[in-house]
Amino acid sequence: MMRFLLLFSRQGKLRLQKWYTPLSEREKKKIIRDMTTMVLARQPRTCNFLHWKDLKIIYKRYASLYFCLGVESEENELLGLEVIHRYVELLDKYFGNVCELDIIFNFEKAYFILDEFLMSGEIQETSKQTINRCIENSDMLQEDYNNEWYEVELFG
Repeated sequence: MMRFLLLFSRQGKLRLQKWYTPLSEREKKKIIRDMTTMVLARQPRTCNFLHWKDLKIIYKRYASLYFCLGVESEENELLGLEVIHRYVELLDKYFGNVCELDIIFNFEKAYFILDEFLMSGEIQETSKQTINRCIENSDMLQEDYNNEWYEVELFG
C-alpha cells in the first residue's frame, strides 16, 4: 500500500502531495522536508529506490519534476515505478507533454487524474483508455455546467 505521493521541483518546491494515511501537519512537513532533501542530494545515475524508516521510497525524475512515492517495505519497487510512470502518461495525455507549469496552474486537474487512477493508496483503474474517458466525461460535464450557468446569468 502507498502511504504518500509527492511531486516537487529540482529546487525543492512542493507541487503536489497526496497522503493515503492520516498524519499530522507537522509529520507531513517533516516527511516532505526529508524526501526533498534525500532525493535531491542523490547523484543522477543512482538507484531510484531507498529505504527510509519503515518505508521504501521510490522516485523518478521527469523533466524538472521529481515524483516520489512512499510505500510499505514489502511492496514491489518495480510496481511503484510503474505507478509513477502511468501517472505521468496520464498527465501527458491530458496536458499534451506535461510540464511543471501545467501542474502549478491546473493542480485541481492533476489531483482529479490522480484520484481516477489511485484510491486509498491502491490502483483503482489500470486502463489508460478508461481513465482518459472518465476525464473527458468530467470535462464535458464541467463545460455543460459552465454553459448552463452562463446562460442563466445572461438570460436570467
